[in-house]
Amino acid sequence: MSITPIRPKWKGTMTDRERFNNQMHYKPVDRCFNMEFGYWNENFESWDIFRDNGITSNEQADIFFNFDRIEIVAGNCWLSPRFEEKVIEVTGKTKIVQNSNGLLAEVPNDGHDTIPHYLKSPIVTDEDWKRVKEEKMRVDNPKRIIDVEALKKQHPTDRDYPLGVYCGSMIGRVRDILTFEGLAYACFDYPDMVEDMVETCCQLVENFLDQVLGEIDFDYASGWEDICFKNGPIVTVDFFEKVVAPRYARINKKLKAHGIDIWYTDCDGDVRPILKHFLDNGINTLFPFEVNGGGHPAALLKEFGKDLRIMGGFNKMEMAKGPEAIKAYMESLVEIVERGGYIPFCDHRCPPDVSPENYIYYLDLKEEMFGMK
Repeated sequence: MSITPIRPKWKGTMTDRERFNNQMHYKPVDRCFNMEFGYWNENFESWDIFRDNGITSNEQADIFFNFDRIEIVAGNCWLSPRFEEKVIEVTGKTKIVQNSNGLLAEVPNDGHDTIPHYLKSPIVTDEDWKRVKEEKMRVDNPKRIIDVEALKKQHPTDRDYPLGVYCGSMIGRVRDILTFEGLAYACFDYPDMVEDMVETCCQLVENFLDQVLGEIDFDYASGWEDICFKNGPIVTVDFFEKVVAPRYARINKKLKAHGIDIWYTDCDGDVRPILKHFLDNGINTLFPFEVNGGGHPAALLKEFGKDLRIMGGFNKMEMAKGPEAIKAYMESLVEIVERGGYIPFCDHRCPPDVSPENYIYYLDLKEEMFGMK
């Protein structure tokens, strides 16, 4: 499907790649890098601007709004093969499904976005883990081999956009398959099992990195660790320091050996209790930085100086209130945008309670304030 942009790309004198690298390294830029994290699935049905133009995905929306281009190369670093997705039972307004992580979950029949009610994990004991590891987490699985030459053709060295290498998840995916409560119990009941799960995740990422680093010229690294909520991490800080952080250090050593010194991880909630361990082991950028979990982004950037970068941090709740609130919050970001090491966008997927009119106002104002004059 061909997407016709609804607005012109922001004016600039640099390539998207030059702009991103300079902005994240506190060097001069022609203007702010222009990107967004995306939208709830409901937005593609409820926003007339999406419905009327046939926009059904975040990738299409990026083209539709003519954002700066940013790409990521990912490997096969999790369950392979995945569990079969299937409906187990339909009960009134909900249904019981098995998802690709093997979890049984209760979800709404109408398909609206919500956090599923998980009923059962495929892994409860260490014997369960040994079985799943052997069947679906083998590092030597041939399906984990990357077609490097195809990637090199897809992302040439002389490209004009920033390209990231995905460094997976050390504990977030473990949480996904064990469930929140399951991980909390397993850390005490089966600590060796949990550490082996983290180690296996690390080995899968290392296997991928060993195939692509040195073959493709990456600009940054990315990851995903949704392990925090409004009151901090769902594992203890001691566990995170002793079990998770050393695996980051191993990955960081590989990244640094190939000149990659910008590494963000996507983690919701309040990351402040574990931020030191991120920074000490290579993760120096927070994304999408939920304001209601971690406060205004300026506070952390002031506390940690240029050791820290942030991508995101525009309060989605203020975005929903309308032009006056949007402008006030945008003005609060001026100093840190000018400082560098900060790229402003919605602090998670934009929710449907933000109207299309308010969102367009937000985009227009962002260009007015942070675009090229």
